Amino acid sequence: MAVQEKQAVLLALAGKIMGEALVNAGAVAELEYWRDKVRAIDARLTVSLETEGLFQGLQGGYLPAGPSGLITRGRPDILPTGRNFYSADPECIPTRAAWKVGEKLARALLDRHREDTGRLPENCAMVLWASDCMWTDGEQVAQILALLGVEPNWVAGGKVKGFRIVPPAELGRPRIDVTLRISGVIRDCFPGIVDLVDEAVRQVAALDEPSEQNFVRKHTLEQLTDDSPAAWEQATARIFGCKPNTYGVGVDLAVLASAWKTEQDLADIFLTWSSYAYGRERSGQASPAQFKRQLASVDLAYNKAATDEYDAFGCACHFAFLGGLTTAAKLLKGGEVKTYYGDTRDPGRPGVVSLAEEIEGIIRIKNLNPAWIEGMKQHGYKGAGDMAKRITNIYGWDATTGEVADWVFDGLAKTYILDDAMRKWFEDTNPWALEEINRRLLEAAQRGLWQTDPQLLQSLKETQVEIEGWLEERLGDVQGEFQGGAVDIFTADDVPAWKAKMM
Repeated sequence: MAVQEKQAVLLALAGKIMGEALVNAGAVAELEYWRDKVRAIDARLTVSLETEGLFQGLQGGYLPAGPSGLITRGRPDILPTGRNFYSADPECIPTRAAWKVGEKLARALLDRHREDTGRLPENCAMVLWASDCMWTDGEQVAQILALLGVEPNWVAGGKVKGFRIVPPAELGRPRIDVTLRISGVIRDCFPGIVDLVDEAVRQVAALDEPSEQNFVRKHTLEQLTDDSPAAWEQATARIFGCKPNTYGVGVDLAVLASAWKTEQDLADIFLTWSSYAYGRERSGQASPAQFKRQLASVDLAYNKAATDEYDAFGCACHFAFLGGLTTAAKLLKGGEVKTYYGDTRDPGRPGVVSLAEEIEGIIRIKNLNPAWIEGMKQHGYKGAGDMAKRITNIYGWDATTGEVADWVFDGLAKTYILDDAMRKWFEDTNPWALEEINRRLLEAAQRGLWQTDPQLLQSLKETQVEIEGWLEERLGDVQGEFQGGAVDIFTADDVPAWKAKMM
C-alpha cells in the first residue's frame, strides 16, 4: 500500500475513533506517533509477568524492579506488571507536576467554599493518605502547602529541600489553616512529608502578619495557654493520627458492628483513636485537648479522589476517616461543617465537589447502573459480597455525615431487594449478601437516616423474614440461636472494659 493510502486509512480510523476530538486531521506525523504509542501500551498490557514473577520470587530468584502507579493516570511505564515494584521516592514529593495540580486544587477548594458560604474557610480539616502520595506524586501534599502559602524548594534530581514562604502580595489571599488526620501508612512510610508540613505550619504561625491574613497564626495565638515554648509547641500542632504502632480510626468498626447510638458515640471513638500529634519533635504524643481545639474552628472536611479504579464505597476506611472527621468537627464546633471531595481523575482538570455530589455520581455510575451490576454478577459469590459491602459503606457514609439522599436508598432497595430476578440471583448465589443489604437498609430506616414510603419499608421487613428462612434451611442441624436480621446495639457505656479503654 502506498504511503498516501496508508495515511488516508490512518486519518479515517482516527476520525472514526476520536470523532469531534480530532481537531487537526492533517497532523499525520502526530497521529502516527500516538498510534505507535497505543500499540506499544497494548502489547505491554497483553504481556503480563504476574505468574512468572510469582514463581521466580517463590524460588528466591531475582525480580527486575519497576515503578508502581495507575495506568489510568498516564503511567504506561508500570507495565508489564509482575515486577518487583517500588512506590515512590519520598524525597521527591510533591513533584513539580503535582505542585501545579495542587495549586489549582487549593484554589478550587477555596472558590467552592466561598461560593457555598460567601467567605473563605479559616481552617480546612483534611484526610491525608499514602495512596495519594504514591499514585499522584503528592498532589494533596502540594494542595496543603499551597493553602498555607508556601512553595516547595526543588534541588537536583527533583528532591524537595524545604520551602519558600510566598509573600502576602504574591499570595493574594489569607493563609489558610489546615488540620490533618493522617493514616498510619503516611506516618510510617512518609515521615519526611509529615515533618515538611509540620515545619511549614510552624514557620507560617510565627510570621509577623495580621490575623485576618494568616489564619494559622490567628488560631495558634487563640490556643496559647501561656507564653512558654511548651505552650507554643502545643498550639502549633496540626497533624494528628492514631497511637504509634496502631492503625485506623475505629469508626468503621463501630458502624459495621452497629455499636453506636448517636453521632456523639462516633465522634468519641474518632477522637479517642486520632488524638496523637505528629511532626518534627512530635512522635505521636497524646494531644486530645489540642486536637479538639483545632477541630472546633474547622469550616470544612476534605478528602480527594485520584482515579475511578477506587472510590468512596470500596472500603469502610473512606467513611470512617472523612465521616468520622466531619462528625467530630461538627459536634465540637457546634455548627455546620461543609464536606468536600477533590477530583484529580483528570490531572489536567482538577476540581472540587461536595461530598453529596461525589456520592451521587458514584451511585449513578456504579451501584444503580445496570451494566455495572451485570459485570459484578459475573463474579458470582464474590461479586454479590462486594455489592453488599458497597451498600453497607453507603450506609456508613449516611451514619457519619448524613449526606446520602433518600432517593439513593430507595433506588438500592428497588434494585437489589424488591426486583424479583435480582433477589432470585442472590438467593442462588449468595443469600448472606442479600441479608446484609436488606438488614442495613432496615437499620438506616430504624435510625432515622432514611425516610421512605411505609409500604416499601414493609416489603423489606417481609423480605427479611423470607431471607432468614433461606438461611435457616441452609444451616441444617446447626445448634444454637440464629441471629438473622436482629440488630443488638451496644456502645462503650454498655461494656465496662471497652469504656475503660476509651477514657
